[in-house]
Amino acid sequence: MSQQPLDTVTISDPSLDTLTQELAAIQQIDSKRIALLGSRHVPLMHQQLIEMMSYALVLAGNRLVTSGAIGTNSAAIKGAMRADANLLTVILPQSLSRQPRESKKQLEKVIHLIENSSNDHLSLGEASGMCNSEIIARSDQLICFAFHDSGTLLKTCKEAEEQRKIVTLFYFD
Repeated sequence: MSQQPLDTVTISDPSLDTLTQELAAIQQIDSKRIALLGSRHVPLMHQQLIEMMSYALVLAGNRLVTSGAIGTNSAAIKGAMRADANLLTVILPQSLSRQPRESKKQLEKVIHLIENSSNDHLSLGEASGMCNSEIIARSDQLICFAFHDSGTLLKTCKEAEEQRKIVTLFYFD
């Protein structure tokens, strides 16, 4: 597969439009509402990096929106809470009582916690998909940490792209 050298990229190249959009977002001085989502199955080192990223994003004045699962989302919550708990919103796919015991302790400390108890009758997968859609709707951009087979997360990224949101997708594998 041949790649175009950087100096031959043309204006009609769709990747140039995406790059321009991403550069504009990086240079934006105003705070943004950033959705940070990802897999539950995250190595400790990656969790620490995600925590540092969310800490830095919130410290810079951005609002962080995530969900309440262990792994990526838990690390994002931890970093955001250290920086400024008022700039963190956590939206749960179901009620707090349906969350795993290891998550509840952390979630009970979140100031802006939104429960979706009306989804308690759904499977976690269905409820998570709906929750991710709500998170995307409340955000300007998405940062996502996934595996290549993370169906719900990849669908969320596609949905965000269709809404013309800036999407940054990191793969663990």
